[in-house]
Amino acid sequence: QVQLVESGGGLVQAGGSLRLSCAASGRTFIGYAMGWVRQAPGKGREFVAVISWTGLTTSYADSVKGRFTISRDAAKNTLFLQMNSLKPEDTAVYYCGADRDSSRLRSAVGDYWGQGTQVTVSS
Repeated sequence: QVQLVESGGGLVQAGGSLRLSCAASGRTFIGYAMGWVRQAPGKGREFVAVISWTGLTTSYADSVKGRFTISRDAAKNTLFLQMNSLKPEDTAVYYCGADRDSSRLRSAVGDYWGQGTQVTVSS
């Protein structure tokens, strides 16, 4: 059974930092791009960042570029999102996902998704 389990969310003041993790299990993710999307209250899912299965190529939403960094440890099947200079508008549930096609993750769709972790940024 494939599982993606996010952790690291929480409450932080504006300007602070959080590091999200996503532990993947149940299959090998070699050949799979992985990424993060988020969903704020009353809104649809929004692409945040994606990384290729080699880890050599990354892509970010304009709203987080320069503040967030996506990375992965392929040996441990783990995905990370380092979030710095957080803003209240970053408040959302953050989901990690995996798909062979990174463009699908950029469209906030994909084969596998976790249950999400809440990030709340206070002003």
